[in-house]
Amino acid sequence: MSQLHADKVSVAFAGLRALSEVDLTVSPGQIVGLIGPNGAGKTTLVNVLTGFQAPTEGAVRLDGQPLSNLKPHELRRRGIARTFQGGRLFRDLPVIDNLEVTGVGLGQSRAAAIAEATAMLEWVGIAPLGDRIAGTLPYTDERRVAIGRALMGKPSFVLLDEPAAGMSAQEAAELADLIRRIAGEMGCGVLLIEHNVGLVLDLCHHIVVLDSGAVIETGGPAAIRASERVRHAYMGTAADSHLPVLEVSA
Repeated sequence: MSQLHADKVSVAFAGLRALSEVDLTVSPGQIVGLIGPNGAGKTTLVNVLTGFQAPTEGAVRLDGQPLSNLKPHELRRRGIARTFQGGRLFRDLPVIDNLEVTGVGLGQSRAAAIAEATAMLEWVGIAPLGDRIAGTLPYTDERRVAIGRALMGKPSFVLLDEPAAGMSAQEAAELADLIRRIAGEMGCGVLLIEHNVGLVLDLCHHIVVLDSGAVIETGGPAAIRASERVRHAYMGTAADSHLPVLEVSA
């Protein structure tokens, strides 16, 4: 089975360890959650998995093969896609062009890229946004466009970095439905990095919890809810409104 795997990944910046021997595996059709307090190392791990940050130790493997020294665009062509916390859309271009440019960058003809971009906007449920200039979109719509762009070329894995940030409860529920479809209908492996712990507990088959760069807990939603180590990691963080969710029984 195809797998994306972080194998004992460590990252140090000027002697400060941002990640310490982190193991994480995502399989096709699986939704894996990655949670932890601010500064836990979540985005650093995503950057390592997508080629934006080289590990100091350990390796990223795809189907068992190391991906050392590959650039982000090379990993993207191998089927590892991502979104960013800040969206990073081409703000002066229409939404559909944001997706089309990605298709062309992946080696598609312009006609094929336009066709897939049009179909993808429809599939994600944002076809009416196609002609809008990306920079004029509300923040939450930017997130949905970024997900549509990441799905261009039918990647095997997509890493979603804080996709629910700023969303209302209704918008987050719609996002959850979309993520289920990405895994179920596309067969894509999803790594969901989120501060919305309730969303992660609701969506994910398996959850990895980071604190201070190290994995402190792994397991299904019930195990994460019951974990004293997870509770301890979140205690004292800024007005953590999600901590009560961890105390709800399965």
